[in-house]
Amino acid sequence: MSEWIISLEGTEAGHLAALLLALLAALAHAVIGALQKGRHDPWLSRGAIDFCYGAMAAPFALFVVPWPEPHMWLIFAGVWPIHAAYKVAQAMTYTRGAYTVVYPVVRGTGPLFTVIGAGIVFGEHFTLGQWAGVGVLLAGIYGLAVYNLRTITAQRDTMVTALALAVLTGGLAALYTTYDAYGIRATADPFTFLAWFFFIDGLFFTPIVAGLMYRRMAHRPALGPLMLRGWIGGMVAFVSFGAVMLATRLDKVGEAAVLRETSPVFAALIGRLLLGERVGPRRLALMGLIAAGAVIVEAAG
Repeated sequence: MSEWIISLEGTEAGHLAALLLALLAALAHAVIGALQKGRHDPWLSRGAIDFCYGAMAAPFALFVVPWPEPHMWLIFAGVWPIHAAYKVAQAMTYTRGAYTVVYPVVRGTGPLFTVIGAGIVFGEHFTLGQWAGVGVLLAGIYGLAVYNLRTITAQRDTMVTALALAVLTGGLAALYTTYDAYGIRATADPFTFLAWFFFIDGLFFTPIVAGLMYRRMAHRPALGPLMLRGWIGGMVAFVSFGAVMLATRLDKVGEAAVLRETSPVFAALIGRLLLGERVGPRRLALMGLIAAGAVIVEAAG
């Protein structure tokens, strides 16, 4: 599999594969967000998800994929604090704001900063048409957030704080996307980076925090449903993060980041179907803008 992935780098087939992987990551990322925002406290949900994907990744990291080259350990040392900060900001955001309001802001901030970062780090440059596509996509994403803010009554007293945290979370998402894209390109085998990322990221932060919170709770949720949610989320996380990272290895980082940000479209559908949040014609039109922006970025590239 690794040799096949590497053989696609820089080819037209690789470009198409990156496109499909980025869209798959968008769907999976929306599912992860809904799982974290759903039935349980966001910290407990995230802790269960991280523990499960870390435990599942451990045997692959230790016994299946080639071990990281010496220079990779310094890169992994940077991965941990960046993702830890992102998770703290994300959990604080979801605790304070309605999912369909804060999620589009998080995802709308990320691609703009990622495109800029990819230009600095990887020398990627968008055409004028692609920047127009980014503008259309961001108009749809932030328009969706503003519309939801005007129509949703839940958690109004903490919404300003939630929106500020959502912008911070989006900035951290851009940082980890750019940094991790550098990491997956720095190793010979992309699956070495992915296996060790999930192993390190999953077991050494969020589960510890979630465990401490669980012990202090007066009314603790049943562990069975929580860990089932974690297992499902862990499997989805492999798809979400793994797909977009492989996309950044196969093609441009900025384009993969923008295409992944079609996730608010999937998030709105999930919010309607699973969380009972209403989707009307105006929100559908705004989601159409998001999709149109992604199409423009791809067509103008």
